[in-house]
This record gives sequence, C-alpha cells and structure tokens, in this order.
Amino acid sequence: MFARFSTFILAVAGVSVLIATSARAEPLAGSELKNFVNGKRIYLATPFGGEFPLTYKRSGAVTGDGTALGLGKFLAPRETGRWWIKGGNLCQQWPSWYDGKPTCFQITKTGDKSLDWVRQDGRRGTARIEG
Repeated sequence: MFARFSTFILAVAGVSVLIATSARAEPLAGSELKNFVNGKRIYLATPFGGEFPLTYKRSGAVTGDGTALGLGKFLAPRETGRWWIKGGNLCQQWPSWYDGKPTCFQITKTGDKSLDWVRQDGRRGTARIEG
C-alpha cells in the first residue's frame, strides 16, 4: 500500500489548489529489511534539528553516537549494542539505553536513501541512510 504523499501546488486562474499524490512507500520486513540496514549508517532526525547516527554492522553490532548533540549531559553519549530482525521489525538492545531492554521498530522505505520508523511504543520519526 502506498502511504507517503508528495504535495504539489497548482495555480489555475489565480487560485492555488493543493494536490496530494501518492509516492511509493515500501514497508520492509525479513531479509529485505536486513539487507536495507546491514552495514549502513542511519541518521535519525531529532526534534533539536540535528541528526543521531546509528551504524548497523554486519556482525550484528549497532553503535549510536550522540556526542555531537550534547547528549552526554543526559546519558552515555556513545554506546554499542546489538541488532537483529524479528519478523517485520528491526530490533536493538543497548547496555544502558532504554534501561537495557530490547526495542523494536517498523521500518518503511520512503526513498533510496530515506525511511520512516515507528517504535513499538508508537513514537515515530524519519531518517536518512548511507552506505
């Protein structure tokens, strides 16, 4: 199902009309999801205007680094945990982040280098991917 929309403005006789057209959004699961993140760096957009990088290594390790965002005041700014795919979700577990509990996300590919994520508690966001 297509879930993402692009917006275009059409000016006709001096009247602006907003037209929403669907762009391809592709929910990922299983091996397709694993191949999408495996060996890549994902930059989560933050509400502060910066990005939070997560590096998903082929070994199953994931490293997050919030040093540039100044997160050292609130938590360990850099941590390495593990990641895995469970059905339609990307899951990860950190030594201290999220109190060491596993968290899982639904990932929707919104472009060659972009994705939307929804965490199991309903929080959501966007990210770009490289690698």
